[in-house]
Amino acid sequence: MDKPIDFWQLALMGGIVAGLVVGAAFLVMFLMFFNLWLRAVVTRAGISMLRLVMMRLRKVNPQVIVDTKVMAVQAGLTDVSTAGLEAHFLAGGNVRRVVQAMIAAHRAKIALNWDTAAAIDLAGRNVLEAVQTSVNPKVIDCPDAKRTGRRTLDGVAKNGIQLKVRARVTVRTNLDQLIGGATEETIIARVGEGIVSAIGSSETHLNVLENPTLIAHAVLAKGLDAQTAFEIVSIDIADIDVGENVGARLQADQAEADMRVARAKAEERRAKAVATEQQMKALTAENRAKVVLAESEVPKSISSAFLNGNLRNKAPA
Repeated sequence: MDKPIDFWQLALMGGIVAGLVVGAAFLVMFLMFFNLWLRAVVTRAGISMLRLVMMRLRKVNPQVIVDTKVMAVQAGLTDVSTAGLEAHFLAGGNVRRVVQAMIAAHRAKIALNWDTAAAIDLAGRNVLEAVQTSVNPKVIDCPDAKRTGRRTLDGVAKNGIQLKVRARVTVRTNLDQLIGGATEETIIARVGEGIVSAIGSSETHLNVLENPTLIAHAVLAKGLDAQTAFEIVSIDIADIDVGENVGARLQADQAEADMRVARAKAEERRAKAVATEQQMKALTAENRAKVVLAESEVPKSISSAFLNGNLRNKAPA
Protein backbone atom coordinates (compact mmCIF):
# COMPACT_ATOMS: atom_id res chain seq x y z
CA MET A 1 0.00 0.00 0.00
CA ASP A 2 1.09 3.60 -0.77
CA LYS A 3 2.09 5.68 2.16
CA PRO A 4 -0.56 8.43 2.86
CA ILE A 5 0.48 12.02 2.14
CA ASP A 6 1.13 13.94 5.33
CA PHE A 7 -0.78 17.26 6.02
CA TRP A 8 2.40 19.21 6.32
CA GLN A 9 3.54 17.95 2.96
CA LEU A 10 0.29 19.21 1.44
CA ALA A 11 0.72 22.59 3.12
CA LEU A 12 4.29 22.80 1.90
CA MET A 13 3.26 21.99 -1.64
CA GLY A 14 0.46 24.59 -1.49
CA GLY A 15 2.86 27.19 -0.18
CA ILE A 16 5.32 26.46 -2.94
CA VAL A 17 2.59 26.77 -5.57
CA ALA A 18 1.30 30.02 -4.06
CA GLY A 19 4.82 31.36 -3.88
CA LEU A 20 5.40 30.47 -7.50
CA VAL A 21 2.15 32.20 -8.50
CA VAL A 22 2.96 35.32 -6.51
CA GLY A 23 6.50 35.31 -7.79
CA ALA A 24 5.27 34.92 -11.35
CA ALA A 25 2.82 37.81 -10.84
CA PHE A 26 5.54 40.05 -9.42
CA LEU A 27 7.84 39.02 -12.25
CA VAL A 28 5.19 39.95 -14.82
CA MET A 29 4.59 43.29 -13.11
CA PHE A 30 8.31 43.88 -12.81
CA LEU A 31 8.79 43.25 -16.49
CA MET A 32 5.74 45.40 -17.27
CA PHE A 33 6.91 48.42 -15.26
CA PHE A 34 10.67 47.85 -15.45
CA ASN A 35 11.28 50.50 -18.11
CA LEU A 36 9.21 53.11 -16.25
CA TRP A 37 10.82 52.26 -12.92
CA LEU A 38 14.32 52.36 -14.42
CA ARG A 39 13.59 55.72 -16.01
CA ALA A 40 12.30 57.08 -12.69
CA VAL A 41 15.40 55.84 -10.91
CA VAL A 42 17.82 57.24 -13.46
CA THR A 43 16.13 60.66 -13.50
CA ARG A 44 15.72 60.78 -9.69
CA ALA A 45 11.93 61.07 -10.04
CA GLY A 46 11.45 59.10 -6.82
CA ILE A 47 8.77 56.63 -7.94
CA SER A 48 9.12 53.07 -6.64
CA MET A 49 8.05 49.83 -8.30
CA LEU A 50 5.37 49.30 -5.68
CA ARG A 51 3.94 52.75 -6.37
CA LEU A 52 3.75 51.97 -10.09
CA VAL A 53 1.80 48.81 -9.29
CA MET A 54 -0.54 50.72 -6.98
CA MET A 55 -1.13 53.29 -9.75
CA ARG A 56 -2.33 50.52 -12.02
CA LEU A 57 -4.66 49.26 -9.31
CA ARG A 58 -6.05 52.80 -8.78
CA LYS A 59 -6.64 53.12 -12.57
CA VAL A 60 -3.98 55.79 -12.94
CA ASN A 61 -1.87 55.79 -16.08
CA PRO A 62 1.71 55.20 -14.82
CA GLN A 63 3.19 56.33 -18.12
CA VAL A 64 1.65 59.80 -17.77
CA ILE A 65 2.69 60.15 -14.12
CA VAL A 66 6.28 59.09 -14.76
CA ASP A 67 6.62 61.31 -17.83
CA THR A 68 5.29 64.39 -16.06
CA LYS A 69 7.26 63.74 -12.87
CA VAL A 70 10.46 63.38 -14.90
CA MET A 71 9.65 66.63 -16.71
CA ALA A 72 9.09 68.43 -13.41
CA VAL A 73 12.28 67.08 -11.81
CA GLN A 74 14.42 67.87 -14.82
CA ALA A 75 13.00 71.41 -14.93
CA GLY A 76 13.83 71.97 -11.27
CA LEU A 77 10.26 72.12 -9.94
CA THR A 78 10.24 71.19 -6.27
CA ASP A 79 6.54 71.49 -5.36
CA VAL A 80 5.25 68.84 -7.78
CA SER A 81 4.64 65.60 -5.87
CA THR A 82 3.72 62.18 -7.20
CA ALA A 83 0.62 62.12 -5.01
CA GLY A 84 -0.46 65.49 -6.43
CA LEU A 85 -0.02 64.22 -9.98
CA GLU A 86 -2.11 61.14 -9.24
CA ALA A 87 -4.84 63.15 -7.54
CA HIS A 88 -5.07 65.56 -10.44
CA PHE A 89 -5.23 62.68 -12.92
CA LEU A 90 -8.06 61.04 -10.96
CA ALA A 91 -9.92 64.38 -10.83
CA GLY A 92 -9.98 64.46 -14.62
CA GLY A 93 -7.32 67.12 -15.08
CA ASN A 94 -4.71 67.37 -17.80
CA VAL A 95 -1.57 66.52 -15.84
CA ARG A 96 0.82 66.99 -18.74
CA ARG A 97 -0.51 70.44 -19.60
CA VAL A 98 -0.35 71.62 -15.99
CA VAL A 99 3.29 70.53 -15.64
CA GLN A 100 4.19 72.13 -18.97
CA ALA A 101 2.55 75.36 -17.82
CA MET A 102 4.51 75.31 -14.56
CA ILE A 103 7.76 74.71 -16.45
CA ALA A 104 7.00 77.63 -18.78
CA ALA A 105 6.18 79.87 -15.80
CA HIS A 106 9.33 78.76 -13.98
CA ARG A 107 11.50 79.58 -16.99
CA ALA A 108 9.79 82.96 -17.40
CA LYS A 109 10.15 83.69 -13.66
CA ILE A 110 6.37 83.89 -13.19
CA ALA A 111 5.04 82.86 -9.78
CA LEU A 112 2.82 79.81 -10.30
CA ASN A 113 2.51 76.97 -7.80
CA TRP A 114 1.01 73.52 -8.27
CA ASP A 115 -2.25 74.23 -6.43
CA THR A 116 -3.02 77.33 -8.50
CA ALA A 117 -2.13 75.65 -11.79
CA ALA A 118 -4.20 72.56 -10.98
CA ALA A 119 -7.17 74.69 -9.92
CA ILE A 120 -7.02 76.68 -13.16
CA ASP A 121 -6.94 73.47 -15.18
CA LEU A 122 -9.87 71.93 -13.30
CA ALA A 123 -11.82 75.16 -13.80
CA GLY A 124 -11.75 74.50 -17.54
CA ARG A 125 -9.15 77.12 -18.46
CA ASN A 126 -6.11 76.33 -20.58
CA VAL A 127 -3.39 77.04 -18.04
CA LEU A 128 -0.58 76.55 -20.56
CA GLU A 129 -2.12 79.08 -22.93
CA ALA A 130 -2.59 81.47 -20.01
CA VAL A 131 1.09 81.27 -19.11
CA GLN A 132 2.09 81.70 -22.74
CA THR A 133 -0.13 84.79 -22.94
CA SER A 134 1.57 86.16 -19.84
CA VAL A 135 4.94 85.75 -21.53
CA ASN A 136 3.82 86.76 -25.01
CA PRO A 137 0.93 89.27 -24.76
CA LYS A 138 -2.12 88.72 -26.93
CA VAL A 139 -3.69 91.26 -29.30
CA ILE A 140 -7.50 91.54 -29.35
CA ASP A 141 -9.40 93.41 -32.06
CA CYS A 142 -12.01 95.85 -30.79
CA PRO A 143 -14.61 95.38 -32.04
CA ASP A 144 -14.20 91.74 -33.01
CA ALA A 145 -16.02 91.36 -36.32
CA LYS A 146 -16.17 87.57 -35.93
CA ARG A 147 -18.10 87.85 -32.66
CA THR A 148 -20.20 90.97 -33.07
CA GLY A 149 -20.43 91.39 -36.84
CA ARG A 150 -19.41 95.05 -36.51
CA ARG A 151 -16.20 96.41 -38.00
CA THR A 152 -16.02 99.80 -36.26
CA LEU A 153 -16.95 101.53 -33.03
CA ASP A 154 -19.12 104.56 -33.80
CA GLY A 155 -18.99 107.60 -31.55
CA VAL A 156 -20.29 111.17 -31.97
CA ALA A 157 -18.32 114.22 -30.83
CA LYS A 158 -20.02 117.23 -29.27
CA ASN A 159 -20.10 119.03 -32.62
CA GLY A 160 -22.27 116.25 -34.06
CA ILE A 161 -19.68 114.59 -36.32
CA GLN A 162 -19.53 110.80 -36.20
CA LEU A 163 -16.20 108.96 -35.98
CA LYS A 164 -15.68 105.30 -36.86
CA VAL A 165 -12.82 103.73 -34.88
CA ARG A 166 -11.04 100.36 -34.87
CA ALA A 167 -8.72 99.59 -31.98
CA ARG A 168 -6.34 96.83 -30.96
CA VAL A 169 -5.97 95.92 -27.31
CA THR A 170 -2.79 94.19 -26.12
CA VAL A 171 -3.41 92.06 -23.03
CA ARG A 172 -1.55 89.54 -20.94
CA THR A 173 -2.98 86.98 -18.57
CA ASN A 174 -3.51 87.88 -14.93
CA LEU A 175 -2.98 84.47 -13.32
CA ASP A 176 -4.28 85.65 -9.95
CA GLN A 177 -7.65 86.56 -11.50
CA LEU A 178 -7.83 83.71 -14.01
CA ILE A 179 -10.27 81.76 -11.84
CA GLY A 180 -13.52 83.71 -11.69
CA GLY A 181 -12.19 86.64 -13.73
CA ALA A 182 -14.03 88.04 -16.74
CA THR A 183 -13.01 86.88 -20.20
CA GLU A 184 -12.09 88.57 -23.49
CA GLU A 185 -15.71 89.51 -24.22
CA THR A 186 -15.74 91.75 -21.15
CA ILE A 187 -12.48 93.42 -22.18
CA ILE A 188 -13.85 94.11 -25.67
CA ALA A 189 -17.12 95.50 -24.28
CA ARG A 190 -15.40 97.75 -21.74
CA VAL A 191 -12.85 99.10 -24.20
CA GLY A 192 -15.59 99.74 -26.76
CA GLU A 193 -17.66 101.62 -24.20
CA GLY A 194 -14.61 103.64 -23.15
CA ILE A 195 -13.76 104.62 -26.74
CA VAL A 196 -17.31 105.74 -27.51
CA SER A 197 -17.41 107.72 -24.25
CA ALA A 198 -14.05 109.37 -25.00
CA ILE A 199 -15.23 110.44 -28.46
CA GLY A 200 -18.47 111.78 -27.01
CA SER A 201 -16.61 113.93 -24.48
CA SER A 202 -14.47 115.60 -27.19
CA GLU A 203 -15.48 119.12 -28.14
CA THR A 204 -14.93 118.50 -31.87
CA HIS A 205 -14.00 115.53 -34.00
CA LEU A 206 -10.90 117.43 -35.12
CA ASN A 207 -9.35 117.02 -31.68
CA VAL A 208 -9.63 113.27 -31.98
CA LEU A 209 -8.31 113.22 -35.53
CA GLU A 210 -5.32 115.35 -34.55
CA ASN A 211 -4.39 113.19 -31.57
CA PRO A 212 -6.00 109.72 -31.48
CA THR A 213 -3.90 108.79 -28.45
CA LEU A 214 -6.25 110.95 -26.39
CA ILE A 215 -8.78 108.15 -26.70
CA ALA A 216 -6.29 105.50 -25.60
CA HIS A 217 -5.15 107.52 -22.59
CA ALA A 218 -8.75 108.24 -21.55
CA VAL A 219 -9.69 104.56 -21.79
CA LEU A 220 -6.60 103.31 -19.94
CA ALA A 221 -7.22 105.76 -17.10
CA LYS A 222 -10.54 104.05 -16.30
CA GLY A 223 -8.93 100.78 -15.19
CA LEU A 224 -11.06 98.62 -17.45
CA ASP A 225 -9.17 95.41 -16.63
CA ALA A 226 -10.41 95.28 -13.03
CA GLN A 227 -11.85 91.88 -12.03
CA THR A 228 -10.86 90.35 -15.36
CA ALA A 229 -8.50 87.53 -16.25
CA PHE A 230 -6.31 89.92 -18.24
CA GLU A 231 -4.13 92.94 -17.73
CA ILE A 232 -4.34 95.61 -20.43
CA VAL A 233 -0.86 96.46 -21.66
CA SER A 234 -1.80 99.03 -24.30
CA ILE A 235 -4.67 100.29 -26.46
CA ASP A 236 -3.75 101.34 -29.99
CA ILE A 237 -6.07 103.08 -32.45
CA ALA A 238 -5.65 101.09 -35.67
CA ASP A 239 -7.98 103.16 -37.87
CA ILE A 240 -10.27 106.17 -37.55
CA ASP A 241 -12.65 107.53 -40.20
CA VAL A 242 -15.12 110.41 -40.32
CA GLY A 243 -18.73 109.34 -40.62
CA GLU A 244 -21.86 111.35 -41.23
CA ASN A 245 -22.89 114.64 -39.65
CA VAL A 246 -25.23 113.21 -37.08
CA GLY A 247 -25.87 116.60 -35.48
CA ALA A 248 -27.03 118.18 -38.74
CA ARG A 249 -29.19 115.18 -39.51
CA LEU A 250 -30.78 115.35 -36.09
CA GLN A 251 -31.42 119.09 -36.50
CA ALA A 252 -32.99 118.47 -39.90
CA ASP A 253 -35.13 115.71 -38.47
CA GLN A 254 -36.13 118.02 -35.61
CA ALA A 255 -36.99 120.82 -38.04
CA GLU A 256 -39.09 118.46 -40.11
CA ALA A 257 -40.83 117.22 -36.99
CA ASP A 258 -41.50 120.81 -35.89
CA MET A 259 -42.92 121.60 -39.34
CA ARG A 260 -45.22 118.60 -39.13
CA VAL A 261 -46.38 119.74 -35.70
CA ALA A 262 -47.02 123.26 -37.02
CA ARG A 263 -48.95 121.85 -39.98
CA ALA A 264 -50.99 119.71 -37.65
CA LYS A 265 -51.80 122.70 -35.44
CA ALA A 266 -52.69 124.85 -38.50
CA GLU A 267 -54.93 122.09 -39.79
CA GLU A 268 -56.54 121.92 -36.38
CA ARG A 269 -57.18 125.67 -36.40
CA ARG A 270 -58.58 125.48 -39.96
CA ALA A 271 -60.89 122.67 -38.95
CA LYS A 272 -62.07 124.69 -35.99
CA ALA A 273 -62.67 127.74 -38.24
CA VAL A 274 -64.66 125.65 -40.71
CA ALA A 275 -66.66 124.19 -37.88
CA THR A 276 -67.35 127.67 -36.50
CA GLU A 277 -68.37 128.90 -39.96
CA GLN A 278 -70.78 126.04 -40.37
CA GLN A 279 -72.15 126.71 -36.92
CA MET A 280 -72.72 130.42 -37.74
CA LYS A 281 -74.43 129.47 -41.00
CA ALA A 282 -76.72 127.15 -39.12
CA LEU A 283 -77.42 129.88 -36.56
CA THR A 284 -78.20 132.37 -39.37
CA ALA A 285 -80.55 129.92 -40.99
CA GLU A 286 -82.23 129.39 -37.66
CA ASN A 287 -82.67 133.15 -37.13
CA ARG A 288 -84.08 133.55 -40.63
CA ALA A 289 -86.59 130.86 -39.89
CA LYS A 290 -87.58 132.71 -36.75
CA VAL A 291 -87.98 135.94 -38.77
CA VAL A 292 -90.18 134.20 -41.33
CA LEU A 293 -92.21 132.69 -38.52
CA ALA A 294 -92.60 136.11 -36.92
CA GLU A 295 -93.63 137.66 -40.27
CA SER A 296 -96.30 135.01 -40.64
CA GLU A 297 -97.82 136.11 -37.36
CA VAL A 298 -98.34 139.74 -38.57
CA PRO A 299 -101.40 139.08 -40.80
CA LYS A 300 -102.96 137.05 -38.04
CA SER A 301 -102.53 139.91 -35.60
CA ILE A 302 -104.01 142.42 -38.06
CA SER A 303 -107.06 140.28 -38.75
CA SER A 304 -107.61 139.66 -35.06
CA ALA A 305 -107.39 143.36 -34.31
CA PHE A 306 -109.85 144.13 -37.12
CA LEU A 307 -112.39 141.63 -35.80
CA ASN A 308 -112.11 142.96 -32.32
CA GLY A 309 -112.57 146.48 -33.50
CA ASN A 310 -109.26 147.54 -32.45
CA LEU A 311 -108.23 148.51 -35.94
CA ARG A 312 -109.72 151.90 -37.01
CA ASN A 313 -109.05 154.44 -39.63
CA LYS A 314 -108.48 157.85 -38.18
CA ALA A 315 -110.38 160.74 -39.84
CA PRO A 316 -108.30 163.50 -41.21
CA ALA A 317 -108.27 166.50 -39.02
